[in-house]
Amino acid sequence: MQGKTVVITGATSGIGQIAAARLAQMGARIVVIARSKSRGAAAMAQLRAIAPHAVHAIHYADLSEISEMKRVASDIANEEPRIDVLINNAGAMFANRRVTRDGLECTFALNHMAYFVLTEGLRAKLLASAPARIVNTASGAHQGVRLNFGNLQSAHNYGAVKAYGRSKLYNILFTRELARSLKGTGVTANCLHPGFVATRFADEAGGFIAPFIGLAKFFALPPEKGAETLVYLASSPQVAEITGAYFYQCRPVPPSPDAESDGAAALLWKRSAELAGFPS
Repeated sequence: MQGKTVVITGATSGIGQIAAARLAQMGARIVVIARSKSRGAAAMAQLRAIAPHAVHAIHYADLSEISEMKRVASDIANEEPRIDVLINNAGAMFANRRVTRDGLECTFALNHMAYFVLTEGLRAKLLASAPARIVNTASGAHQGVRLNFGNLQSAHNYGAVKAYGRSKLYNILFTRELARSLKGTGVTANCLHPGFVATRFADEAGGFIAPFIGLAKFFALPPEKGAETLVYLASSPQVAEITGAYFYQCRPVPPSPDAESDGAAALLWKRSAELAGFPS
């Protein structure tokens, strides 16, 4: 990772912050995308303490809004000479159904559309930097969730856990179609389940979710353990030629049957492109 540039979302806490720190220790230059300026400043101070000679950078954006996703992608693409690794890691759960200014359900917008739009905005730079990698944080929460394109954004029978599980299913399908579209370019795309990790996740979910998840965190993995597969996919030579896979504990494992549907992956890509205003 010496001298490589890593762009990462969700790096101001949890497994993203641990992964950014470890990759900086390995010699990478880190470009953080954050929403909170106070947490962003703290994350940058940590990175600069780890690698004081690396010119780490930070961009602020609300990744639940499509215009912000596009803006920050454009800013980074214009400022960075190359991007060796893109890590899409930001995510959240919401107790009650909320809608963004774009009219998108918040879980869908932040957990899926931000991955999609940011990756598309940085695609040309990643291709020009090949060999390069894209790593998407998914979750085992996709297991047992059924795909329903008639209720893509949980407009009917909303449930926080179900909406989150759907978004993680979308992450795996997005990775599958992304890997297919990048075949032969030297850019790989893989996703992972980090395990159930004790982080800030769901702390601001509202409703009963925050105390319920907070109690469960007593039995969760520490962030250091949860970050291992993220760092592995971003840096290990052993996965340099692997693409389109779903990893757990640094090994490829099969996701749910719904997550292995090429037809569903292609349709999700088409719907996402339409929502983002991209050619499909």
